[in-house]
Amino acid sequence: MNLNSIEQTLGTNAYPGRGILLGKSDDGLNAVIAYFIMGRSENSRNRIFVEDGEGIRTEAYDPSKLTDPSLIIYSPVRVLGDTLIVTNGDQTDTVYDTMSSGGTFEDALRTRTFEPDGPNFTPRISGLVELQGKLRIRLSILKSGDAEGKTTQRFFFEYENPAAGEGRLIHTYEGNGNPLPSFAGEPTRVVVQGGVDEFANTLWTNLDNDNKISLFVRYINLKTKLSETRIFNKNLCRNA
Repeated sequence: MNLNSIEQTLGTNAYPGRGILLGKSDDGLNAVIAYFIMGRSENSRNRIFVEDGEGIRTEAYDPSKLTDPSLIIYSPVRVLGDTLIVTNGDQTDTVYDTMSSGGTFEDALRTRTFEPDGPNFTPRISGLVELQGKLRIRLSILKSGDAEGKTTQRFFFEYENPAAGEGRLIHTYEGNGNPLPSFAGEPTRVVVQGGVDEFANTLWTNLDNDNKISLFVRYINLKTKLSETRIFNKNLCRNA
């Protein structure tokens, strides 16, 4: 199976929605985590990423314009020991709390469904990076099984010790549409190239300029566990 470039995968898609990419740097030294958000409505676009301890959270860029925080204000990234959790909603907390109590990633997500925003019924996408021993990454998508949002489909993917320079990317939507079509199939196999700055810039450059909002990228050294993080926020005019 061929690796897809970021340019092929994201550069040609005007609206992948929110996305999670997990993998290993091309020098084989780092776990790579990326999370991006996009938006079409004023409420969705009124957001930034801010650091919150070892993780991040979303905030309203202009609090006076915030109309409904329920699906846009959450903690996308939290860290539990040597495990990093990344999701596109408040299921981050569900996974964190469940795993803190001895449960699993899958246990947590079996208690959740897609977002209640019909007719789109936005999928909940989630990722887990485990740094104990061999690098292991997991991804999940929870989505509606029908146009009315009456059934839930839950898919789980696990990749142990990914090859250097390889990542797996999952995002909420196949592309633009009305209603928005949910992501389908296995997470896309993509190239991870360069250090944290080069790769973060590649991702940011290839997200549609009209719809992109924020990007988080972290490289974690597999031996030392030291990390480097980059955050881009279009509303703050950093690297936009």
